[in-house]
Amino acid sequence: MELTLVRLAGDDTLPPLVVGPSLGTSVTALWGRCAELLGDRFHVVGWELPGHGRGAPATTPFTVADLAAAVVAVVDRTLGPVAFAYAGVSVGGAVGLQLALDAPERLIAAAVLCTGARIGTPDGWHERAALVRASGTPVMVEGSAKWWFAPGFIERHPDAATGLLSSLQDADAESYSLVCEALAAYDVRDRLGSITVPLLAVGGSDDGSAPADLLLVDAGAVPGGRFVELDGVGHQAPAEAPRTVASLLADALSPDGRLDAGMGVRRAVLGDEHVDRAVAGTTDVTRDFQDLITRYAWGEIWTRPGLARRDRSIAVLTALVAGRHFEELEFHLRAALRNGLTREEIVEVLLQSAIYVGVPAANTAFAVAKRVLAEDDA
Repeated sequence: MELTLVRLAGDDTLPPLVVGPSLGTSVTALWGRCAELLGDRFHVVGWELPGHGRGAPATTPFTVADLAAAVVAVVDRTLGPVAFAYAGVSVGGAVGLQLALDAPERLIAAAVLCTGARIGTPDGWHERAALVRASGTPVMVEGSAKWWFAPGFIERHPDAATGLLSSLQDADAESYSLVCEALAAYDVRDRLGSITVPLLAVGGSDDGSAPADLLLVDAGAVPGGRFVELDGVGHQAPAEAPRTVASLLADALSPDGRLDAGMGVRRAVLGDEHVDRAVAGTTDVTRDFQDLITRYAWGEIWTRPGLARRDRSIAVLTALVAGRHFEELEFHLRAALRNGLTREEIVEVLLQSAIYVGVPAANTAFAVAKRVLAEDDA
């Protein structure tokens, strides 16, 4: 079995995060917005279920363990034999548990969302497989619109819901049925106690397909496992609550990757030349300070999903003018251009700053900006 890997967000110099889909969804429709919010911290890639999204159809039976092995194989082919963080929804979460059991050496940490160590019942899955083989995946759309999402989500976010339901309608019927049969045979409840990978379990309060109270029990069986329930969320958490899920994953999956993530963002914002000069000038006196700012300023604050980089640049420019830190203002003006601010927007930020932090400080700031923008024109 060969799976398809889709690049979703983030530079390939960042720590890898592999995300997995829910049955009936494409990984892009489910994870796209959440992945964007994680792109400053991770190189986010997603795998497709057979016959879903960009995935090639399957014609022969497979198990959840086979899917987990295929995830490792496609990561090896695409990214190399690297360790990675993992997050998956529903069957993608089942694959996450299977990876934690079968290939713990490959996982940095795992998050399993809207899933369980067993999902549904064997009879229920076999009945669904037979129905879809007979009538195709469109037969599942009306019911899925009711049980996939928390009440009111479709009305509030019609585009996101339509994208997910369209991917269900377009899924290959035989591949969908084979995933159902894989879930019918899946049950790792008696193995959870042997998981050693750091694990976060996330359930939705309105998830009728994989009830949060059952996932809470599963998380409690994993040594050190942690459980979070999201209020007002159904079965497709990354699409229903992308910011909340992104924040949870950023905290849970990269505690040891903060330095690498910070260095990646620091280089992207300030430029390689500036960072290389700072690193080259590091001494025994400044080493811990360099580690501090890379790990926390760049790896924690600048990588948070709540603001875009250009918005953070606006806040930084204002603060530097207020504090009269003009040397640092100079290279953050260059960073602001790199982050997408226009010359006109930079002028507006400095004008706004003049009113609230003082004309003398803004006067010096304009002189610095004039020099930096002239360099940009050269």
